Amino acid sequence: MINKLKDELCRRDCSIIALFANSYYISYASGIKPVLLPIRRNKEYFKDSIVVDKAIGKAVAMLLIRSKVKMVHALLMSKEAVKLFEEYHIPYSYDKLTDYIMNNNGDDLCPMEKTVLNTTDLEEAYILLDNKLNNIYNS
Repeated sequence: MINKLKDELCRRDCSIIALFANSYYISYASGIKPVLLPIRRNKEYFKDSIVVDKAIGKAVAMLLIRSKVKMVHALLMSKEAVKLFEEYHIPYSYDKLTDYIMNNNGDDLCPMEKTVLNTTDLEEAYILLDNKLNNIYNS
C-alpha cells in the first residue's frame, strides 16, 4: 500500500497523501500546513490513516502522532521523527534519513522544527506550532 501511495504522491506532485478506510486526503500546500490545518478542525483527523509525506521532521511527527495516525512513510524523514515514531509504536518507513529537516534555503533548521526543539509534549507542540503558523501568516 505504501508504494501505491508513494507513486501517487510523486505522480500528482503533492506534498501529502493520506489513506483512510474509504477516502483520501491530498494536499499541495507546503510545510506543516497540510497536517496542521485539518487537525485544527478535528484533533484526530488522521486517526487510523496511512500517511505518505514528502518530508517528516519532529514537528509533523508530533502532529501526526497526536492525531492518532496508523502508519507513515516519508520521502525524507528526520532522526528526531524516527525516535518519536518508535517511542509511540507507530510503524514508519522512509526513502532517505536526515539529521534534521532544514529550511527552504538549506542553511538552518526549519522554523517549525525550531519551534518544537525543546518539547516532548504533543499538546504543547500543537499549541506552539499553531501559534507559529498564525504568526507567520498574520504578520
